Amino acid sequence: MWMLSAPTLALAAALLAAAAPVAQAEEITMASTTSTEQSGLFSTLLPDFKKATQMDVKVVAVGTGQAIDMARRGDADVLFVHDTAAEEKFVAEGNAVKRFPVMYNDFVLIGPAKDPVGVKGKDIVAALRKIAAANAPFVSRGDKSGTDAAERRLWSQTGLAESGQQVANEKKGSGYKECGCGMGPALNIAASTGAYVVSDRGTWLSFKNKGELAVVVEGDKRLFNQYGVMVVNPAKFPNRNTAGAQKFVDWVISPQGQASIAGYKIGGEQLFFPNATAN
Repeated sequence: MWMLSAPTLALAAALLAAAAPVAQAEEITMASTTSTEQSGLFSTLLPDFKKATQMDVKVVAVGTGQAIDMARRGDADVLFVHDTAAEEKFVAEGNAVKRFPVMYNDFVLIGPAKDPVGVKGKDIVAALRKIAAANAPFVSRGDKSGTDAAERRLWSQTGLAESGQQVANEKKGSGYKECGCGMGPALNIAASTGAYVVSDRGTWLSFKNKGELAVVVEGDKRLFNQYGVMVVNPAKFPNRNTAGAQKFVDWVISPQGQASIAGYKIGGEQLFFPNATAN
């Protein structure tokens, strides 16, 4: 009787194994913000999600405006951003069925620790007025992000323009500059030039190049920073993985997902505060 040698059998087994289809984890694409990525939150949140669901998440981290545009084109399964007005418009346009609040933190005004303009305190609008009057260096992201939108809303309350109107850049002082960049690069520019800059607290706490910078304004209720999450509308985008996206939304607003958010800390300080129950 003809028999295959042991080495031949081993080789045949290896070839069969290589030819067999490899099961891959299900994946969803998330359009999110630089603040969620650069703060380091996803390094904790997404492994916890995969452990619970065996699902991978591909994150595209850009400014909130760009993330919303990406989802509006049907290039993402789930949207996780922080500009409530823009998010509600996204839902109203039929791009998502429902928006869920998921967590919050706050914005802070960062500036030179010596605070040459004397803005330190809890009044962000008064601080911006002083910065403009002093022509102090100020870095604006200028990238249509959630932080950029929040900063523009704050400038609109300074009285430097007609009520409800955007403040022209030239009225913000000669030191005002837009970088068209993410939060990390904006902070780097501020650190190298001694400028003031509005930042989300999460990215600030994880920022390594603080130099002579410090938090100079915080605690103003106008600095509240809410995040929302939503699945793209399956009726509008039938080719997206909306079932997988819904699993992520269901998990992140569940007690398990909310605990994962609350558990993310740097130096013992919590960066984000879950509030899905606010829905």
